[in-house]
Amino acid sequence: MSAVTTGTSTRLEGRVALVTGAAGGIGAAIARGMAAEGARVVVADVQDGARTVGEIEAAGGQALAVTCDVADPAQVDAAVAATVEAYGSLDVLVNDAGISGGSGPAHELDVETWLRCVAVNLTGPFLCVRAAMPHLLASGRGRVINIASTYGIVGAPGAPAYCATKGGVVNLTRQLAVDYSPLGVRVNAILPGYIDTDMGGYRASLGPEGAAAANARRDAAAALQPIGRQAHAEEIATVAVFLASDESSFMTGAIVPVDGGCTVTFRHP
Repeated sequence: MSAVTTGTSTRLEGRVALVTGAAGGIGAAIARGMAAEGARVVVADVQDGARTVGEIEAAGGQALAVTCDVADPAQVDAAVAATVEAYGSLDVLVNDAGISGGSGPAHELDVETWLRCVAVNLTGPFLCVRAAMPHLLASGRGRVINIASTYGIVGAPGAPAYCATKGGVVNLTRQLAVDYSPLGVRVNAILPGYIDTDMGGYRASLGPEGAAAANARRDAAAALQPIGRQAHAEEIATVAVFLASDESSFMTGAIVPVDGGCTVTFRHP
């Protein structure tokens, strides 16, 4: 699918969006999608976000990149401050940054891996909301969009840290909606299923044979879903744009699977 689309649609015209984990994958697709709808976008990531910014600017949008480890409160505060300094406000926060959290059963998972996964996947969204919320409240049209996972509502083999943290994000979304929706900030979550990305370069780190085997396993699992394929990151981005826009005006606390049907049926071998 096209990395960046241009057109006359301006559903997010005049709004400012901060997207974490936006140097690549789903986060980059969301940043591009929101910019294409008129938002000015801040690309926040531990990795270099210049490529995403370049794609947005080449399509006629406005964006800047900031370095941010979402597990570090000082870096989160600085990213929010840089956003407001550059663009004058903050209307949309997208919590996309996440890591896989290792692979294997709980009794074989080292504590450091568990703690880092909790710090990035669960504490990170909390820190971002904590820093951004005063600005989202002041905006009068604040939106928080948390990128959780289908693994946040089902068990998955060999993924205790990832399942636990994404489950936490699901219920954090509901709780934030209870507190902040009466004040004008809507909070929703997207649960991606099998997406054609390589989170954190995991498969690339396996070498050609290992990556090919991992890709084959993902393709085989995705083929068992009702839609029968993996998603493109842009298919997640379109839902994020919808949730950021006024078109979703009566949605808050919603947990939205975008998963090709993988959570509605038993995956028969």
